[in-house]
Amino acid sequence: MKARLPQGYGGGGPSNIQQLAKQAQKMQEEMDRVTTELEEKEYKATSGGDAVEAVVTGKMELKTLTVKPEVVDPEDVEMLSDLIIAAANEALRAAAADKSEQMEKLSGGLNVPGLF
Repeated sequence: MKARLPQGYGGGGPSNIQQLAKQAQKMQEEMDRVTTELEEKEYKATSGGDAVEAVVTGKMELKTLTVKPEVVDPEDVEMLSDLIIAAANEALRAAAADKSEQMEKLSGGLNVPGLF
């Protein structure tokens, strides 16, 4: 007994597979292009009323960290550390959110594990 596919299911055989492969390749090329653009972008965040500024790249690397001299208090290094961490984490969150948003636009909301 042979299994039969319902009418209108897949049809076309190899040509549909080739078309699907071309679409997947085009999507991958577009994702690579967008990823390259995102990696070149910079994301800035501040904390402590602009006392600390962190700039990260789309590669999720800290590029610059600026601390205003007036917030450097040798008696309160912990507060300065907290401000640095807050600014860096906020900049990293912005970079990750931008990448996620751009990739979702490309994939049409399709969530394929390991794709990006």
